[in-house]
Amino acid sequence: MSAKDISTAKNPDLRASLAALQRAAALARETAIQTNTNIVIEENGKVVRILAEELRRKASEAKESINPQHFGLVL
Repeated sequence: MSAKDISTAKNPDLRASLAALQRAAALARETAIQTNTNIVIEENGKVVRILAEELRRKASEAKESINPQHFGLVL
């Protein structure tokens, strides 16, 4: 089932499941960074280990691309 199919499902729990999975994945990445552990995912049918350092780098890049100062906001 694709993301579009899920978003049009009759069951409200099923419609919300994609967002819940995305939140869970983000929390898993955050926990791995905090505890300096790796995460293991499946990608294209293969098991892939992502090092905590790689997660930190990606998180840092994401924060830089969402810099509030780019929008004229000061925190």
